[in-house]
Amino acid sequence: MATRTGKDLDELRALLGEAQALREDIETKGAELRREWGPAADGAASRAINLSHYISLRAHDLNDLQLRLAARGLSSLGRSEAKVAATLDVLIVTLRRLTGESDVPYPSATAVHAGASELDAESAKLFGKRAKGAPRVRVMATLPPEAAVSPSLVDDLIAAGMDCARINCAHDDAEAWGRMIENVRDAAARHERPCKILMDLGGPKCRILRVKAPPKARLARGDRATLIDELREKTRDPIAFSLNFPELVDQLAVGAEVFIDDGKAAARVIAKTPGRAEIEVYAAREKGVRLKPGKGVNFPSTELELPPLTSKDFRDLDFVARHADLVGFSFVQRTDDIELLQDHLVARAPNREPHGIVLKIETPLAVRNLPRLILQSAAHNPTAVMIARGDLAVELGFARLTEMQEEILWLCEAAHTPVVWATQVLDNYVRDGVASRAEMTDAATAQGAECVMLNKGPYLAEGVAFLRDVLARMDRHFSKKFARFGSLKAWS
Repeated sequence: MATRTGKDLDELRALLGEAQALREDIETKGAELRREWGPAADGAASRAINLSHYISLRAHDLNDLQLRLAARGLSSLGRSEAKVAATLDVLIVTLRRLTGESDVPYPSATAVHAGASELDAESAKLFGKRAKGAPRVRVMATLPPEAAVSPSLVDDLIAAGMDCARINCAHDDAEAWGRMIENVRDAAARHERPCKILMDLGGPKCRILRVKAPPKARLARGDRATLIDELREKTRDPIAFSLNFPELVDQLAVGAEVFIDDGKAAARVIAKTPGRAEIEVYAAREKGVRLKPGKGVNFPSTELELPPLTSKDFRDLDFVARHADLVGFSFVQRTDDIELLQDHLVARAPNREPHGIVLKIETPLAVRNLPRLILQSAAHNPTAVMIARGDLAVELGFARLTEMQEEILWLCEAAHTPVVWATQVLDNYVRDGVASRAEMTDAATAQGAECVMLNKGPYLAEGVAFLRDVLARMDRHFSKKFARFGSLKAWS
């Protein structure tokens, strides 16, 4: 028995030494990171400190340490995102007490919960104060064009529990947007519950502009087509198309990937000349894919040089800056992009409270730059991150998206930044009135975010109510990664 106690004490001392070394490391490496991040880290001080600690912590492989801690009933650090230093401090105090220092004080409960409190406060700024008894996660719904002319439709959405109304600036116009906003404000006042307005800038989304192809032609595996900067009627290519950003053609190289229509066809550049790129399809649906104007095109292996805001975005900002609570920034990639948007928002609405900014993460570069993007935005504006899983899945690959959406959730929690879970949530339900098993599971998984976005469809109001019910049920069992052990009713 004495030998076993001695071994246990040696192991506890070893764990204490490792925990203290980790604590020192996150302070040193975290400070280095914040210096690299520059002034933006100073403007978002508390979140920058915790974010730098988290990134420093996750630079280590902690698997073995976690198992050894868990074997002794100690914190495995697996829920430390919002409070890295405080979690390590609590662990160190516990280990010091277990190794004989009985009078070591624990950090205050306020310090331990400060990160979660800051995240809740930021969510309230962006999406409104949560009503008593409402799910922790808010619901955002994309307004259809009918919302401009049908107050009853908007009333149904508010009554069902919509917390934020999304207006996609890629569709409709300022006159229609104004009527939508008026209907939302009126319905929210009638139901005495807040509903924020998010206006989503279109951004530099790359789309097919013109197509030359035989009638009903489809691209299948092994087919070839030519991407041309300016498509002319007399081109000899049997299948050719151009883009709304013609300058992209000369940014491609042989071997570059070209994904068409949200990845329904995947091709590679096999030959390149100025203004032209010949592509060959290596994967496609069995029936092939039609090239049609307006369909999206992605270039996941190429770091494209595109303007962060288009001429249409600048025109739309005249309205958005005056009327929106939140501004969705599509295809944001660099801190300079955010500075540009912030400057234009202030110039157009200098006397109002700063807009909330929702950073839509849609490219690998945006993922790599995410810490800097968050800090640049949060230094001046309430900030959320949208995991825009449509373009992101095509850009990263569907298999990698499954882990990346979790990593973005963790990183944003470390930055005390709310997350919007978006793209095809309850898509079947909203379109057809019946949910699939897979999308019900997806909706439940969304409880790790702070807001979930639904797209438009004939059953949108029903979808909002259904989603709120799912999220309320999940609230009984989880708060982000924290499992709640309430009583299980089914077996009592």
